Amino acid sequence: MLTLDDVDRGLIHALSIDGRAPFGRIAEVIGTSAQTVARRYRRLRAEAALRVVGLPNPDRAGQTQWMIRLTATPSTVRDLSHSLARRADTSWVKLASGGTEIFAVIHAPSGAQAVPSLLLHDIPRRAGITAVSAHCLLHTYLGGPTGWRGRLETLTEQQQQRLAQARDTDSPARRPSSTHQSAYPPSSTHQSARQSSPADRPTDQSTGRPTDQPADQPTDLSAGRPPLARVDHDLIDALRHDGRATYADLAAATGLSQATVARRLAELRASETIFFDVEVAPAVLGATTQALLWMSVQPGHLDRVATTLAGHRELALVAATTGRTNLLANALCRSPADLHDYLTHRLGGLDAIHTLETAPVLHTVKAAGPLVPMGMRAPSSMPY
Repeated sequence: MLTLDDVDRGLIHALSIDGRAPFGRIAEVIGTSAQTVARRYRRLRAEAALRVVGLPNPDRAGQTQWMIRLTATPSTVRDLSHSLARRADTSWVKLASGGTEIFAVIHAPSGAQAVPSLLLHDIPRRAGITAVSAHCLLHTYLGGPTGWRGRLETLTEQQQQRLAQARDTDSPARRPSSTHQSAYPPSSTHQSARQSSPADRPTDQSTGRPTDQPADQPTDLSAGRPPLARVDHDLIDALRHDGRATYADLAAATGLSQATVARRLAELRASETIFFDVEVAPAVLGATTQALLWMSVQPGHLDRVATTLAGHRELALVAATTGRTNLLANALCRSPADLHDYLTHRLGGLDAIHTLETAPVLHTVKAAGPLVPMGMRAPSSMPY
C-alpha cells in the first residue's frame, strides 16, 4: 500500500480546491518545489489512481441521475459490471454485497418521459440477472462538488484561502491553467464565508441548489439560460477524461482556438455549469472499508436527517432517492470495526431512520470519469 506524506496529501487537498491549479502555485502554498509537486502528481496517478475530471452540473446539462441495483449470479456479475462501466452514460459502478450486486449511476436526459434506456433496452438478457431496481436521485446533500472530507484534512484554512482566492481572481489570458470561480468549496468553513450572494454559493451536483438551501425550496438553474452548445459538450467530454488537459489538447478536441477554449471554460466554471472532481483510491487515505447505506426515513424528517448525515466525515455521498428506501449514503471507514461503530453510535442515534440496509462495497469498477482503455497511456496534462 502506497504511504502518503504531507506533500501528497496537500497536493490532493489542493486539487480538490482547484483541479486546474498550476503546480507552481500548489508548491508555493504547501511549501515545496514545482518539480516535486509534478513528480508526486505523476506517482499518485500511477499508484493511487489519482485523476482530476471535469464534470457537468446535471441540471445545466439537462440530465437526471438514476441509481440502479442489479443482482446477478457470481459467474456473470464481473462481466456485466465491466460492460456497464464501458458505457458513456454511467459512473460509480461498484460491486457490492459479496460480489452478487452491482450498483451504478446512470445519467439520462431530463424530462417527463426520461427513463434510463439502459433499464428498458440495453441490459443484456442474461439468465444470471435475478433482480433490477431503479432509484431516481431527487436531491444531493453531499457528493459531487462537496465530496468526502477525508481528502480535505491537510491544508490550513489560510492555505485553502490562498488557493481559492488565486483561483477566483486569475485571468485566463494571463494564466492558461486557471479560470474563474469553481463550484468546489475548499472546506465547510471557507464555504460558509463565501455564501454572501446566490451567485457565489456552491451548489449540489445533481439539483443545482445551494448547499445551504433546504430541499423544499426549488431552484431552476436553467431558467433564462441558453442550452449548452455542441462545442460546450465537446469541451466537457474532453475534460471528463482529464480535467488538467492543456488548452492545446482541448482546442484540438473541440476545433476551437486556445484563447476561445480558455474563455469558454472560464465561463462554464463561473456559471457552475462544470466543476472539477478528484478521483483517488480511498484506501491510500486510510478508508479500506466501504459500504452503501440504504435508509428509510420519515418524510417529515428526511431533510433534517440528510443534512445531519452530510456533516459526517465518514460519508462521501448523501442523497434523497425514490424507491422503497428514500435516503442513500456511501460510507468510507478505516475498518469493519469503525463501520460498525459508525452504524451503531452515530446512525443509531437518529430515531427517524426506520430501516437500514448495509451493502459492503468490494470493488469500484468505475468512478466519476470514463474508463481509461487498457494499454492506452493516460492523457497528457499541463506540466506547470
